[in-house]
Amino acid sequence: MSIYIGEFVGTFLMILFGGGVVAGAVLKGTKSENAGWVAIAVSWGLAVTFAIYAVGSISNAHLNPAVTLGLAFGGGFPWKDVPGYAAAQLLGAFAGATVVWIYYSPHWNVTDDIETKRAVFCTAPAIRSYANNFFDEMIGTAVLLFGLNFIGIDFANGLKPLVVGALVMIIGFSLGGTTGYAINPARDLGPRLAHFLMPIRGKGHSDWSYAWVPVFGPILGCLLGTSLYKMLFNNDFQPRYWAVVIVAIAVSVFAIVKGQKFQEKAGA
Repeated sequence: MSIYIGEFVGTFLMILFGGGVVAGAVLKGTKSENAGWVAIAVSWGLAVTFAIYAVGSISNAHLNPAVTLGLAFGGGFPWKDVPGYAAAQLLGAFAGATVVWIYYSPHWNVTDDIETKRAVFCTAPAIRSYANNFFDEMIGTAVLLFGLNFIGIDFANGLKPLVVGALVMIIGFSLGGTTGYAINPARDLGPRLAHFLMPIRGKGHSDWSYAWVPVFGPILGCLLGTSLYKMLFNNDFQPRYWAVVIVAIAVSVFAIVKGQKFQEKAGA
């Protein structure tokens, strides 16, 4: 099996399990309806763990363009393989979401709320504030890459997949409540495309006005997590790492300003 097929299969499995637990928790008439956030966060962590074990020996199981880009930015992965990995991850996420749609076929017709249906496929903010939502996705993904560097870029070996799954779980519990913690451009964009293309009854729109946040937020976040790790623990102060940190600080200040204006508007 090629490394690209490995990434496709691994991402497919991750979305099948992760998207499947969301479908079971939110769609009407399932045995697991109303399972709640704990079930979702734990299951996403386990989905990542199983997917890493499944294909880690083949492709190291990045399963996430942000992970691939972050590792390449830090010098731990060849740049020439980044486009192929990202494409395989996006296609795997699309395929996984499509199978989830087919699997839960009887439950789409008895679920009326369009946001609930869309939530099976892609993320949406609890409170829509683009600057703050972007900041949240940036920080969540930065924590992911920071943690992966601690664990080691060979995180597919031994018990490390369990630790990676635990990292994803704690990100979900602590940082996921605002945006649904995409922290993975493929995890959001691939299933969002599936939602857009599949003939789901009463599905509504695919919320493309928000789609850029869970793509570009994690991209900046992966660069930030890698840069901070390199600077703090490797004493590596290359200009590119400084540039990322400066951009992230600017985003943070902008989010604070926008957040204050949002609060003032809400209190008016």
